[in-house]
Amino acid sequence: MNTKFNKFIFGLCACCGLLSCSDFFDQEPDHIIFAEGNHLGNATDTIYSVTGILNKLQAIGDRTVLLGEVRGDLVDITTYANKDIREIAEFNISDDNAYNVPRDYYAVINNCNYFIEKVDTGMKNNRNEYLFIREYAAVKAIRAWTYLQLALNYGAVPFVTEPILSKQDAEKKYPEYDLQAICEYFINDLAPLTERWGNEYPQYGTIRGNDSRLFYFPLNIVLGDLNLWLASTTGSTANYREAAYRYYKYINERNGDNSAYPTGINYFQWEPGTTSWDGISGYVSGSLTSENYATNSEIITMIAGDSIPAEGNYSQLRNLFNSNYDNNYHVSIIPSKYMFELSESQKHCCVETNGTTAYYAPEGLTNHRSGDLRLWYYYSWGEAKNRDTGERIETSYIDKHTTQNIHIYRRYMLYLRLAEALNGAGFPRAAFQILSTGLNNEIKEEYVYPYCSESDSIWLSRLDFDNERYQLYTAIEFAGTTSQRSPNTIGIHTHGSGWTPLNEYYQLPDDSLMTEEQKKPIQTAFVDSLLLNECGLELAFEGPRFYDIMRFAFRQSNPEKFLAEKVAARRGKDAIDETLKNRLMNKKNWYLRWKGQVGLYK
Repeated sequence: MNTKFNKFIFGLCACCGLLSCSDFFDQEPDHIIFAEGNHLGNATDTIYSVTGILNKLQAIGDRTVLLGEVRGDLVDITTYANKDIREIAEFNISDDNAYNVPRDYYAVINNCNYFIEKVDTGMKNNRNEYLFIREYAAVKAIRAWTYLQLALNYGAVPFVTEPILSKQDAEKKYPEYDLQAICEYFINDLAPLTERWGNEYPQYGTIRGNDSRLFYFPLNIVLGDLNLWLASTTGSTANYREAAYRYYKYINERNGDNSAYPTGINYFQWEPGTTSWDGISGYVSGSLTSENYATNSEIITMIAGDSIPAEGNYSQLRNLFNSNYDNNYHVSIIPSKYMFELSESQKHCCVETNGTTAYYAPEGLTNHRSGDLRLWYYYSWGEAKNRDTGERIETSYIDKHTTQNIHIYRRYMLYLRLAEALNGAGFPRAAFQILSTGLNNEIKEEYVYPYCSESDSIWLSRLDFDNERYQLYTAIEFAGTTSQRSPNTIGIHTHGSGWTPLNEYYQLPDDSLMTEEQKKPIQTAFVDSLLLNECGLELAFEGPRFYDIMRFAFRQSNPEKFLAEKVAARRGKDAIDETLKNRLMNKKNWYLRWKGQVGLYK
């Protein structure tokens, strides 16, 4: 406990031509935290180093959400948005923008590099157990995730895997890695760790009231993301399959070997037999934003924020997305017109109490109750009084941003990415069932295997969703009939759009005159479009939207046109922003740039 810690900072080099390295980062006294010795070989050094890395993540928490959401099509900004937020929305981000600070990412990376190089992974306790391998695996996952964020936001970045500890180190020339190179490097870097340490984390208990297990980036999920991004850029079926397998591995091992982590049966629906269309009911097993850690917790990973503004890493998300006293009820970010259009365009399928008769909620209902009900659940508005003038102010509230912490991964996101990976891997029918009925072995036997080759069926059988561990919710239960069973799996589209298996408007194309090989590309494209919509309906306002659009765009014949048209429609399909559309037709404008040193300049 008496170990003395020194703090140093040195710049990192962006190898862009012959640019000087000395101006890449300002030199400040907190860039890297490490023990006075030349290795990390005791618990105190290790704990302080890992928590120091978690502290550095706080600086990039807000921008992880804002750069992903404000550049997408599901939100718009108000006249109260500041210059930095406005620049993000307009894809015109200046060097001095508060969210365009590459050194914050490299502060995380440099601390990770130091820890990885110095930690004694061979040290064991008197029970012959490795002491610090959990920390080593956790830090490697954090480094990979941070580099992925850099690549997604800047396109190409200086790549360094050794700690920068001197001015001489800082002035070296480092290679520039793009998204594909970063994915390939970290897939190879993380894969050897996952079989043994994929779901084991440092045992730090509770930190400031939060279960520390929520602060880590699961190896299998990060590997899934790396493979999914790589597959989307290269078209590799092998990487799509590896992505699907990695997401499944997390699901299957999250609560212990061969355990279960089902979707749950959260949903919102119109009350069966309703005629007035003002009675909404549902089953919500706890808050979808609850930060408790349990076997059925929705949140998987979050970046901790400080509880008071004076502490320095206080998240401003709740003030940007919600009217409150601190912002004088002037909200900066609101749902876009396209978000309302997307939600209202869904056909909400209702079920009579007999569980077999379907009918549909009408269009044109007030208070955003037409179509999908998730927006109705998370978004609200009203009026307040100006505290100084007494003037009435319109207010806006998005319930997904109400705590001090920034949510990164959650369960429904994981299942949506599993479906996306399966679709790219050649299993559109399996991907569709994740949206429609939920997935277990029974569903695969009935709806997937009959249409697969033997080798494909063998591969898909590796994803074992045992029928007992993943019990499907039924129509009769959804309609309100009590049951002695304990179902725990539901189609994700049913979460907000009613009972999807009976929805005649939500069916997989299946032309009986075509062979399966002829159908597959049609079904794959169709499911891809469903998935992008579902990502919007389920994950709106949480931060992944622009990255989702980008990833789906990579798979199109004309990526620039696809992304430009999606983002330019944020103010409605009949109000396309032609200026923004033209700007995004140049792929370089998808990314941030910084002082000629980081980003796509060539």
